[in-house]
Amino acid sequence: MQQFGALPVMHLNQQATCHARMVYVGGLPPTANEQSVAKFFSHVMHAIGGNTSGPGDPVVNVNIIHERNFALVEMRSVEEASNAMALDGIVFEGASLRVRRPSDYNPSMAATLGPSQPSPNLNLANVGLIPSSTSTGGLEVPDCILFASGLPYFITEAQIKDLLQSFGPLRCFQLVKDSEKSEGFAFCVYQNASVTNIACEALNGIRMGDMTLTVRRANQGPNQPEPEVDRALLHAQQQILLQRLQLLQLSDHSVATKVVCLTRAFTDEELKDDLMYEYIVKDMKLEALRYGSFRRVIIPRPRADGEPSSGVGKVFMEFADVDGATKAHTEMNAGWTFGGNPVAVFYPEDKFAQGDYDTN
Repeated sequence: MQQFGALPVMHLNQQATCHARMVYVGGLPPTANEQSVAKFFSHVMHAIGGNTSGPGDPVVNVNIIHERNFALVEMRSVEEASNAMALDGIVFEGASLRVRRPSDYNPSMAATLGPSQPSPNLNLANVGLIPSSTSTGGLEVPDCILFASGLPYFITEAQIKDLLQSFGPLRCFQLVKDSEKSEGFAFCVYQNASVTNIACEALNGIRMGDMTLTVRRANQGPNQPEPEVDRALLHAQQQILLQRLQLLQLSDHSVATKVVCLTRAFTDEELKDDLMYEYIVKDMKLEALRYGSFRRVIIPRPRADGEPSSGVGKVFMEFADVDGATKAHTEMNAGWTFGGNPVAVFYPEDKFAQGDYDTN
């Protein structure tokens, strides 16, 4: 069992409320662990407004029984455990989860300890779900909701929506985030539900940087076949999608490459001084080593005759693989910004190989 946080002080003995604070979670994927389950449920509880006991994570303990693919999740309050019942059917790492009361749950006893039903004010749409029409809690996943996972973390919300809108306007969209950072999956509903199948087939399996998208209907298991679609329309939509991906890579530099560019690194005066330039090159090589094996570091210098020189002020780090470049991109932007803008961007490998250092 993995413990994640101290319980709040309560008037009732924790042992007395334990059974009412437990949540059974079934259908876990084999890759699930205590940390990932706790983080996921803490996030979705926050997203729906279900963490009613104040700041902090609502998950206290997680105990996974891997042989049977289920977990017992202990919440910090009876009310939050009841709110978690509204998450039945939530998609986690491509698997639709069963969220239930554990077998030892005593409804009569629990009724004296706190709310036994989810709050009617939960914002389930934030995680792509709608309330069940029954009074027992849980939810129904509409057939028209599309679920996308494997989204690169450096892709912005606007860019994801732009790709999805290649197939038609959206009625709603939700990128799942943790502290404003993407968790790598999203939900959406198209205004015209008939394009959902097209979007699933066109997007599913597409490579974005070093990630592979998984896109399907939210109420469809990961191993179920997609419905048949019009192949001619699918081909046309895929061509539009590929064009958008190419534009994204060339203009926004948001698709991962092996080359990371620091866009505003040094002034002309710093780069003109030979001793300073030598120090800068050594320092940037040491910086690149922190993230992985790199091939070379290029730092363009101003020309002695004063004529314009390509890429002056930038630093280019070419890594041996995309993983190293992605790590550098993520960590540099986590700590360095200029006026709120990212300092590190992915740079097109073909432009870099040609010595073109001025691509914006």
